[in-house]
Amino acid sequence: MDTDLMLVMGLAICILAIPTLLSAFSDNRPPRTAAIMILIGGVLLVVALTKKPSGYTFAEVPDVIFRVIGRFLN
Repeated sequence: MDTDLMLVMGLAICILAIPTLLSAFSDNRPPRTAAIMILIGGVLLVVALTKKPSGYTFAEVPDVIFRVIGRFLN
């Protein structure tokens, strides 16, 4: 898997875990699903950051997201 794709997937999974986490806390349930989602997204982020030799900067992240989206649209 490409490091750009891993970064975007990790970010997407972590962002999608936030509503799940809030829903679990508001219903007084244990946030198991949100914890698993954050764990999977975090692992993808760490792998993407360590596999790319030069790493990513915060300024590069929007370009990477649009590059991955553009790859799927073309």
